[in-house]
Amino acid sequence: MTQTVTTHQAEEDARNEQILIWVNGALKPRVEALVSVYDSGFMLGDGVWEGLRLYNGRWAFLDEHLDRLFEAARAIDLDIGRTREALESALEETRTANGMVHDSHARLMVTRGVKTRPFQHPSLSRQGPTIVIIMEHSRPKLPRPVRLATVPHMRGLPMTQDPKLNSHSKLNCILACIAAEKAGADEALMLDVHGFVNTTNACNFFIVRKGEVWTSTGDYCMNGITRRKVIDLCRAHAIPVFKRNFSLVDCYGADEAFLTGTFGAQTPVGMIDGRVIGTGDSGPVTQRIRELYKQLVGA
Repeated sequence: MTQTVTTHQAEEDARNEQILIWVNGALKPRVEALVSVYDSGFMLGDGVWEGLRLYNGRWAFLDEHLDRLFEAARAIDLDIGRTREALESALEETRTANGMVHDSHARLMVTRGVKTRPFQHPSLSRQGPTIVIIMEHSRPKLPRPVRLATVPHMRGLPMTQDPKLNSHSKLNCILACIAAEKAGADEALMLDVHGFVNTTNACNFFIVRKGEVWTSTGDYCMNGITRRKVIDLCRAHAIPVFKRNFSLVDCYGADEAFLTGTFGAQTPVGMIDGRVIGTGDSGPVTQRIRELYKQLVGA
């Protein structure tokens, strides 16, 4: 069987063993960058996060990532306790300390902080938030297009756990990924509550049919920044793009399929549920969008 790959697969980089990690205002070596077992993020998955990509010394779409972080924090009534400018300074401090200028990835995490007792109620988190920035040298390395398998796990209704939240609570997505791996695939294709194709466990999902680019309505998926950039690029460059409901049958007959996310930008999909999509490789529309996106982040 072909070896499983992940949408976050990267080249090995020995420098990552010596990275400095920003923990509540202090830069610490990787082995010393620790949080309490009483932290609400560790204990309950109570927190929000953002992934950011560094291109030529600049964080791509930084304002939009911080907008999404602060909006998510407000939604879960979490006081980050620092301004946007302070978080930008923390990112820059960490970047400079690690000597990173390109092909780097940051994970900015905010939890409700250390609890006084090991129970659920948020009022037990009295010491303020925990903020961590992990920054790694990270050049994507995907040996082949990814394979997807449809799983029974869904990105659910907003009144359960709103899928638009980039929260630390990822168990449903992890279970979906495990199910896909058990089926011999790399990542899970998840449906919405109506049975329409929605997203994968880690990325947003697109198909191409007869020159048209389709993605889900967005009602039940992560409000991906890269997803939005792809839609905007298609509209700006006369590529027909539609946010709509579509089924697995539409996917099986697609000419191309690809995923979007901050880490991999646009990742080609070669197979869904054992069916080869198009040629099984990155198609011409996907390649054009990749080039347009490179130009965008390069600008």
